[in-house]
Amino acid sequence: MTLEDYKDLVGSAASITTILQFFSGVFVCLDIKKKGDSASDSVLPFLGGCIIGALNLKYAMLLGDSAMLVVSMVGTLMNIAYLAFFYSYSSCKSDVSKATIQGAVFAFSLLYYAQFWEDPELVEDRFGAILTVLMLLLLGSPLFSLGEVIRTKSTASLPFPIILSGTVVTFEWLIYGIIIDNIFIQIQNGVGLALCAVQLSLFVVYPRTPVEKKKD
Repeated sequence: MTLEDYKDLVGSAASITTILQFFSGVFVCLDIKKKGDSASDSVLPFLGGCIIGALNLKYAMLLGDSAMLVVSMVGTLMNIAYLAFFYSYSSCKSDVSKATIQGAVFAFSLLYYAQFWEDPELVEDRFGAILTVLMLLLLGSPLFSLGEVIRTKSTASLPFPIILSGTVVTFEWLIYGIIIDNIFIQIQNGVGLALCAVQLSLFVVYPRTPVEKKKD
């Protein structure tokens, strides 16, 4: 048997795991509801999820890949729901609206490019390259908190469940990318897996609770 024989199995497993990962946003929403305001949270994870989901949906159509198609549709719809929830609890609705409009314009510009502008013979590779860069930025976004982690000697600012589930998901999609011989899926998830591993290593080095400074 070859890896190709496991394509449907790996694709199904990766799809199910990814859809389960999308539910991590529920915990963020519950925390926002508990606080009564989303001001202390960033809209970027949900907005980025909507943008990446829509672009992934287009890429799945270009590839004709049913496993990616289902995941992208579910992910896009769930992140739209999370974004709406975030907006409803925001005390700065104008800022959220502005960011959402900018994100929508960005996403639609890329979709227009892929659908009407790019050479049909080249669009799969070029759109895949653009999506790869955006995916890596989204996967590596928790590293923007690295300075705070080192300063506080705590990983309290890092979302452990999301990072852990991201490690599993990127590993599964990496295997799937190898099976279908898609270099962009391999790069996205290979580098993504490495980024998740770096973030997980921080939990080994630093505790979840901030280290209290010693009083003189």
